[in-house]
Amino acid sequence: MAIVGEEYCSAEERVLTVRKTSHFSPGDGFAAYDHRTGGLAFRADTYGRGHGGGAAYAGELALLGPAGEALITVRRRRPSLHQRWEGYLGARADGQKPLFSARRSSILGGAAAGAVVELLAPLPASFSSTHAAAAELLRVDGSFPRRCCRVVAPKAESGGEAAVVAEIRRKVDEGARVVMGRDVFVLRVGAGFDAAFAMAIVLVLDQIAGDEADGNAGEETNRAMIW
Repeated sequence: MAIVGEEYCSAEERVLTVRKTSHFSPGDGFAAYDHRTGGLAFRADTYGRGHGGGAAYAGELALLGPAGEALITVRRRRPSLHQRWEGYLGARADGQKPLFSARRSSILGGAAAGAVVELLAPLPASFSSTHAAAAELLRVDGSFPRRCCRVVAPKAESGGEAAVVAEIRRKVDEGARVVMGRDVFVLRVGAGFDAAFAMAIVLVLDQIAGDEADGNAGEETNRAMIW
């Protein structure tokens, strides 16, 4: 299911370790490393500070490849009661139509209420009509602030079951037998699903969560021992 590009779709499940690199504002710094190779797969920066992608629109977020190329740009749509965000392929240009939009599932419940991600027309040419029917609307179940949620594609019109295409979980250091803090977590991308698009969803979820990701500090900000 290529959305950004076929090169980001793997025949096998892909596991990324995601590290939040900045706390000045939600989402303005992320680095994602491939579990298999250990190499940098994606990073994220805020536009308007002279960082990657060659754009200078304040408040926009850029998902970049390892070489600094802009893959997706996300920005908040205003006004929006549901915290609606829009994503654009590459470095967004004036007049460009969004590739997808994302919003809270409900005004009530905050980020813990989940989110809805909608792919907007025209869909990429890589989609078949069968894939498009199943992928036009994705939902995020669970709590991103607690780093425990999954991205689910609904049933296709032809039948079948809903499929989990990506999942976010807390990072576990098996050697030290501890659960890492929320600044480091795991993104599992299902076989055939676009890892760059999955990472763009992470950026949006972090923006939707906002300060909720820093609330309930307690055990959430510390490492928990596994016995």
